[in-house]
Amino acid sequence: MTTEQTDRAAVGLRSERGPILLSVMLSVGLVAIDATILATAVPAVVEDLGGFTQFPWLFSIYLLAQAISVPIYGKLADLRGRKPIMLLGVGLFVLGSVLCGVAWSMPALIAFRLIQGLGAGAIQPIGMTIIGDIYSVAERARVQGYIASVWGISSFVGPALGGVFADYISWRWIFFVNIPLGLAAAWVLVRRFKENVVRGDKPQIDYWGTILLAVGGSLLLLGLLEGGVMWSWDSVASIVILAVSVVLLAAFVLVERRAPEPVLPLWVLGHRVLNSANSSALLIGVLMVGLSTYVPLYAQGVLGTSALVAGFALAAMTLGWPIAASLAGKVYLRVGFRTTMLLGAVIVVIGSGLLLTVSSDSSVLYLALACFVIGLGLGFAASPGVVAAQSSVDWRSRGVVTGANMFARSVGSAVGVAAFGAVANAVVASRLGGSHGDLEHLSGDVLAPAIHDVYLGAAGAAVLLVVAVVFMPNRVEEKPRD
Repeated sequence: MTTEQTDRAAVGLRSERGPILLSVMLSVGLVAIDATILATAVPAVVEDLGGFTQFPWLFSIYLLAQAISVPIYGKLADLRGRKPIMLLGVGLFVLGSVLCGVAWSMPALIAFRLIQGLGAGAIQPIGMTIIGDIYSVAERARVQGYIASVWGISSFVGPALGGVFADYISWRWIFFVNIPLGLAAAWVLVRRFKENVVRGDKPQIDYWGTILLAVGGSLLLLGLLEGGVMWSWDSVASIVILAVSVVLLAAFVLVERRAPEPVLPLWVLGHRVLNSANSSALLIGVLMVGLSTYVPLYAQGVLGTSALVAGFALAAMTLGWPIAASLAGKVYLRVGFRTTMLLGAVIVVIGSGLLLTVSSDSSVLYLALACFVIGLGLGFAASPGVVAAQSSVDWRSRGVVTGANMFARSVGSAVGVAAFGAVANAVVASRLGGSHGDLEHLSGDVLAPAIHDVYLGAAGAAVLLVVAVVFMPNRVEEKPRD
């Protein structure tokens, strides 16, 4: 890992590469705002379009499309270049936003959210890959602050914009606001981003591997996301979906062994740096779901706060994350990747311990403090993992490893949904004598122990995160850039 010194003028928005950084920030902003803006407007959407029982699919279909397309886009970016794939992602996201804005029914809105998700699947990993291409490790230590600021600002701007549009204008502007952002990002990218894609023979697209990964991965994530929600875990639907996904993913592994240009090369699974980075990303995905799903529920159902206050309690995590991410670069340049990630993992364990001490008599501010501490830890653990993974491979593989890292986090989120849902339902069933899928309307006496056990599971994931980052080398030799 290089220790070269950089100054802000060399990597800032006014530098020669500044317009490209701005384009990536605008593109990532599309995904970051979307992560929070829609949730506040769901009541207005349901009131206008109906489909109350279907609205959870607005989020599930988006996450599903995003997660499964990430590794595919990563490979295409290595074969065709970053620029065309990034433009494709922005174009799909803007197209999906326009269609969502004119949706005439809940099923139509869900279908158009799928298009948005396919666009998001390209934007986030390819944006980070572009950053990895044009900045060295030392420079990325500063650039992380710019990217982290996008998420930090979005965590507050998103819910506020969603509320304003839903209450005073129209929920449809939640989607229309993406149009100028997307067009500006694409325009700057077209004009200022020049890349030299070295191609040998005509690239061979791994069609069978792509199809098997897309279908098998989609079924796996679908089974994990909807198991215990849309259908019970021991139902025929759940068993068939998960069984077929396992068969297809096993076939995917066999195909990848012989493919000239595999969409997800199997050597990724045998690489020390990537194994540590990806296992850490998976556990971070698990922890994020545990917080984002159950902290607001605890704040409202047990502490008796309003939905707005519960949202701000969770926002403490999204505030802590970018603060730590912006500092992580300076830390790993001085003490190394493993030490920085280990610091983050230990902070997550401390935050998880604070979360376990929250009771029905606690203040919502104490709950927010625990979330803030966990957010700090995640910021120190997540960002260095991505940088280390990118630095350990050359240009031809950087898209694949970035996509694999973000895919691991998505799988972790799906696993977290399934595992924590099962834990909560098991506690509720033991107290009420049967499963109760609608946790929001349970009494605080029943809800508190159920969510406490979820927090216990999150603490276990935090401990596993410590184990995962221990295997990360402290120094990673950066591969030469083209």
